[in-house]
Amino acid sequence: MFCTTTSAFPDQEAVAKLMAATDGGPVVREGESPVVDAVDGKGIDPPVVLGKVVSFALGVPWAANLIGERLIWPDGAGQDPEYEGPWVVVLSERVRDALAEISDDRLPGLADRWSHIEELSHYSDTQPEVMLSRLREFVGLARRARTSGESIYCWICL
Repeated sequence: MFCTTTSAFPDQEAVAKLMAATDGGPVVREGESPVVDAVDGKGIDPPVVLGKVVSFALGVPWAANLIGERLIWPDGAGQDPEYEGPWVVVLSERVRDALAEISDDRLPGLADRWSHIEELSHYSDTQPEVMLSRLREFVGLARRARTSGESIYCWICL
């Protein structure tokens, strides 16, 4: 299983402090309030599933490097082929801004298109209305992050 939590933070130091305080995460736990401004992105991996909706929003073909994620925690995980997580990546400002700039009237159409991507076909909770709710959460987080000058980070585990 692949799970993610997407959060906004002012910098990488804040992420490292939170990872130390939560013993490596997650920052969203089932049945609890998030400890930071976060979206539960379970099943939405940044480069592919999130990347697809970003490509739809930008009107560009999806590419593996579209999200531009960069590993920032833990130190050294990128050099360890045996490491299986958890880890944290930061998304590019382009992605944050692309999500933040999606107008509310475009959300239903994008969510409908997103709900039909192949990568979500094996999940049972990806109907257009469910994906609309999830997309609204991501867009809201991106808008808040951009307004406050923060980046978007994804906590990931297998």
